[in-house]
Amino acid sequence: MAGPRVVIIGAGVVGAALADEISERGWTEVTVVDQGPLPATGGSSSHAPGLVFQTNPSKTMTEMARYTVEKFCSLEVDGKPCFLQLGGLEVATSPERVAELQRRHGWLTSWGIEARLLGPGECVEQHPLVNPDKVLGGLLIPTDGLAKAVLAVEAQMRRATERGVRFLDRHEVLDIRHSESRVTGVLTDRGEIPADIVVCCAGIWGPKIARMAGMNLPLTPLAHQLAWTGPVPALAGRTEEAVLPILRHQDADLYYRERFDGLGIGYYGHRPMPVSADDILSVDAAEEMPSVLKFTEEDFEDAWAETRSLLPATREAKVEEGINGLFSFTTDGLPLLGESPDIKGFWVAEAVWVTHSAGVGRAMAEWLVDGHCSSFDLHECDVNRFEPHQLAPEYVLARDCRNFVEVYDILHPLQPPEDLRPLRTSPYYDRQQELGAFFLEANGWERPQWYEANASLVEGRSLVRPNDWAARFWSPVVGAEAQVTRETVALYDMTALKRLEVSGRGAAAFLERLCTGKVDKSVGSVTYTLLLDRDGGIRSDITVARLAPDRFQIGANGNLDLDWFTRHLPADGSVAVRDITAGTCCVGLWGPLARQVLQPLTDEDFSREGLKYFRAKQAYIGSVPVTAMRLSYVGELGWELYTTADQGRKLWDTLWEAARPLGGIAAGRGAFNSLRLEKGYRSFGTDMTYEHDPYEAGVGFAVKPDKGDFIGKAALERRRADVRRKLTCLTVDDPHDVVMGKEPVYDGDRPVGYVTSAAFGYTIGKGIAYAWLPAELATPGHALRIGYFDRRVEAVVAEEPLFDPTMSRLRG
Repeated sequence: MAGPRVVIIGAGVVGAALADEISERGWTEVTVVDQGPLPATGGSSSHAPGLVFQTNPSKTMTEMARYTVEKFCSLEVDGKPCFLQLGGLEVATSPERVAELQRRHGWLTSWGIEARLLGPGECVEQHPLVNPDKVLGGLLIPTDGLAKAVLAVEAQMRRATERGVRFLDRHEVLDIRHSESRVTGVLTDRGEIPADIVVCCAGIWGPKIARMAGMNLPLTPLAHQLAWTGPVPALAGRTEEAVLPILRHQDADLYYRERFDGLGIGYYGHRPMPVSADDILSVDAAEEMPSVLKFTEEDFEDAWAETRSLLPATREAKVEEGINGLFSFTTDGLPLLGESPDIKGFWVAEAVWVTHSAGVGRAMAEWLVDGHCSSFDLHECDVNRFEPHQLAPEYVLARDCRNFVEVYDILHPLQPPEDLRPLRTSPYYDRQQELGAFFLEANGWERPQWYEANASLVEGRSLVRPNDWAARFWSPVVGAEAQVTRETVALYDMTALKRLEVSGRGAAAFLERLCTGKVDKSVGSVTYTLLLDRDGGIRSDITVARLAPDRFQIGANGNLDLDWFTRHLPADGSVAVRDITAGTCCVGLWGPLARQVLQPLTDEDFSREGLKYFRAKQAYIGSVPVTAMRLSYVGELGWELYTTADQGRKLWDTLWEAARPLGGIAAGRGAFNSLRLEKGYRSFGTDMTYEHDPYEAGVGFAVKPDKGDFIGKAALERRRADVRRKLTCLTVDDPHDVVMGKEPVYDGDRPVGYVTSAAFGYTIGKGIAYAWLPAELATPGHALRIGYFDRRVEAVVAEEPLFDPTMSRLRG
């Protein structure tokens, strides 16, 4: 036996996959417990219809699904396959869905999955039951198919058992034992099992188990209807379980699979039916199994009517059985993976469907054994990504139910939620409303995208409307605000960006250990730097401002940065980290006239020499005490001005009154994004993630190899000499061809990469798209094409930055 003592709670597809993957990596002192019988334990895996569709806007989720398909294709139990690779067909019955399938085809091409767009006749050739008069087109993914979930559980159990893993069924977990914030074991109704690591893979019971370790999971079990028809005459005589592609009719929230001479019909179009994890019946009390609730026929009426329209052959069949099956939903539709922030050794792998189960098993095994995941970028999935308000029961229930309703909807990348708003507002919110702000949501914050008060600025400017998709949540005011920022001065609300304070006698040494740049510098210094993982991948990019010998302010990207800092705190108490976002606020004052606005308001010297670029100082702006940092994410002269939340509105008013006579405006996030791309500034989570290193991402300047040791330094030195891909700036001449991100990039007809961030550059007069490309193609002047719905957009690799390459405006 090798490795630490591991207890996995839950023997469904996730728990079985993890047991298999972790034992394959040499950890064999592993026990898997489940309250139900093996291999069909009574959770979601036991009743899952098994449809595996790999298409997803998330690269990570697609890659996890691809791995699941590949692994399941290799598994069998006593000669019975665990995966039927029938292909997957999505059909469109509306012009809007045709366009959506084109966009989805783009995702698949970006992520390297074979797919093909079909005409109506080709859809019928693939699935003869489909009504040719109803379908307008389709998307075929040949490698999709049907997972035999219970068989996959058994196959992975057998492999793990051969390596020494123990599986214990009929063991109900009663408590998670821990001492001094470290897990020590799992108490079951049959006794206690000692453990160094506990991984909760309990699915719909996840919130209940996690609470035993003091952890709040934003997960809701929701009932989802699955019905089975009796014999369909057109399928009579079928001796194979399934031969036709699995089918999705997303316009009506439906999917279909064969079962010999009948069909299974899944439906998401009914009302949300949430269930508390505490109210799920036990294995013995459940009539069929705990994850199966009674079928509510009245909720299925529309589904059956639409089915008979799409698949006319079903008019001669009847619905003979059905269930309301429980599945896990989260507030953002993504899994919950990672370690508890409070109880070391307690991990979760939750809200994972069969489609991604083997991929999650591999990711978790790598994370546990190696200390990081090398196969997938997990920043979207880390359970510690949530802000406190996102764990509130009301929020979790509302957003989980919303995600159920929208599971098959056509969602725009900028589309904000409509419920539970506003949640978080900056001190300037009332002033922004007065200016006619159009708000989108950013991590719960109401953040202006543009201001209708600036509509008059559009007149006389050449601001071409982009294509219809890009024009959603857009206004020509965005372009006017971007141009006015470059012409005069603008106020930007930067409050939604996370701010941390790191303090204590050991703060400087602590940050030196975590950061790629030198941060132990003079008071007043500001440093753009990176946080790396052990493999040299980028965990975040941050700014570190030294405000006192033992106090630093961090401009962070989100709660994962706080979690990263907290996990690396020294045990001697010499460093403290706290989130100061809610108690503070920030105004970005940027533009060529920014100094003319600010200097008359203060006795401090804000001249070029008085506060140099990337320096900070304390000052009074009028009567408001601020921390001023000479930074600019839009590539213009100016400052980030921080104060406490109680004085935020006074700061805004003071700056506003001084800026207006000079032609100053308030500007929104739409302009901000355009300006930052003109300047070539990266956005973590979009342009670069855990899978990328600084040299690939074009931020190698933030690494100081000659400084002392820092996390990831050794790995980074190995990666530096082998840069095979690059984040590359592309420009598009046609102003209508504004892409949105995640589109494939082609060299000729060969897909070679994908777009990350994109916007129209209102200063340079061209569309901008950053994309990951093979290094040999990242040559200025090289012509490429971007796949955009049913078209190929001409693009060219450009030198960056596109605006102010000499930095004269920033340093002025």
